[in-house]
Amino acid sequence: MTREEGAHRPRVVRARRVVTMDGHASEASETADAFATLGERVIAVGDAPDLLDRFSGADVIDLGQDVVVPGFNDAHAHPSLLADGGLYVDLAPTVTRTAEEVRRALAERAARTPDGAWVVGHNFDVSRTEDGGAVDRALLDRVSARHPVLIIHYSYHGAVANSAALAAAGYDENTPDPVGGELVRDGGRLTGVVWERAWMEGFLGHGARPALVPAPTIEARVESLRRVVGRLNAAGVTSICDAMVHPADWELYQCARDLDALTARIGMLLWYEFFDAAPRLGLRTGFGDEWLRFTGVKMMTDGAVSGGTCLCSRPYRGAQGEPTGGIQVMPDEEIADVVHRVHAAGGRLAVHANGDLAIGKVLDAMEEAAAAVPARPGQAHRIEHCSVVDARLVERIRALGVVPVPFGAFVRYHGHNLLDHYGSERAARISPHRTFRDAGITVAGSSDHPCGPPEPLFALQSMTTRRSLDGAVLGEAERLTPYEALEVYTVGSAVASGEERFKGRIAPGFLADFTVLAEDPLRADPEGLAEIPVTSTWVGGRPVWGDPA
Repeated sequence: MTREEGAHRPRVVRARRVVTMDGHASEASETADAFATLGERVIAVGDAPDLLDRFSGADVIDLGQDVVVPGFNDAHAHPSLLADGGLYVDLAPTVTRTAEEVRRALAERAARTPDGAWVVGHNFDVSRTEDGGAVDRALLDRVSARHPVLIIHYSYHGAVANSAALAAAGYDENTPDPVGGELVRDGGRLTGVVWERAWMEGFLGHGARPALVPAPTIEARVESLRRVVGRLNAAGVTSICDAMVHPADWELYQCARDLDALTARIGMLLWYEFFDAAPRLGLRTGFGDEWLRFTGVKMMTDGAVSGGTCLCSRPYRGAQGEPTGGIQVMPDEEIADVVHRVHAAGGRLAVHANGDLAIGKVLDAMEEAAAAVPARPGQAHRIEHCSVVDARLVERIRALGVVPVPFGAFVRYHGHNLLDHYGSERAARISPHRTFRDAGITVAGSSDHPCGPPEPLFALQSMTTRRSLDGAVLGEAERLTPYEALEVYTVGSAVASGEERFKGRIAPGFLADFTVLAEDPLRADPEGLAEIPVTSTWVGGRPVWGDPA
């Protein structure tokens, strides 16, 4: 049956259990064993015999003993960053386990690269690479003196450059730290490590300044994107909010859609530097359709929580092992200006703020903007990550109706870094899902992939156990129940993008986006949630991954 024929013929999907998340008072009342779809929508939910009788001519999809949940919705990830077209060397710690393996991988690429052309690696994690601290300017100079060599940190908040790359960016020992960035030095000499705006603007370009890092063709990027989204589909993801979209990424998604290469719904957060043109073109928050949508405007106020550069009111052990208060990426005046302009235009703000000092500055600007121009209906702003908070910040977030988008998996995946940087007391309060929920605040689910693992079930285990990979428990009081964790990655993420009327539940009128699991995540041992197999993933009533029957 063709896609067009399927749009006009109902289907009945039956399973051992269907977790609907349809908003009733109790978990028990939110289950069924079947639902019916027509085209991309759910049209009925209930008992299988009743639906089979009601839709007697329908096709039947029998999922046997599997369990259906609403499709996982990742409210903050970066698939377009990973659409590198094969230009970059993969330096993930599972691929290059030591500093020497990093050097060899880059040297092999340099040997196949014309002199003077760039050699770029990405996914590097200094804390998971043996002797990762030795990956610096000196090591990259050993890779090649004939090529600019750059390594991009997994968080995309920092990079490491060799001497040729530093020179290409115009950096030397006399260059002052740029506003919102840091050129790391040792005894006055540049180590090659560059943080925040020092690397983003120095190598990726800014304003009229061209990017130094080579860009792949649009065709190669589409194929990369297809693979990236396919991996997310395999993890049960049906919707993704790309949390930093530039015009070239907008083109990427349009081309991918035209080529039928999109197998997940995409929301796009436009990088704030491109916002001024959007209203003139009639592009507002919510513009688009259910496959591609302008979700809001992204800005960044501080650094990375796992990387030790976020802006906090109390010092902690930073990325270089020394006491720090973090890096403020945007000056106060710029924060206030962007927040006021986007808010006044009716846009949704999605502001990266990890540390408590950064979050407070963002809330200051949001409160002032709301006082000057009342929010429009449905204009709920977001704070991305919102990692370190106190009781006063939580109350201000609640009063403004802001939606926090904390990391779902960071406690489990980056727990060792959190303890190392912030100590046990503060690490126990990072990604405070329980605190937010108890305050009546809607919370969305986020992988921040590639900064963290993309699998929502891994995140559900992190949120319900708060146990890191090395066994340490960080903040038992912040644990969620499996049902609450599932709600974060379905209903909560839909609210964050303003799509709660048609996403996040299996209910009549909602999109037929659902994930099929081999076990029931609400009844399984939370310590094993990450191991539950995803059997198939469906978007708009069509399977996009796995065996549908």
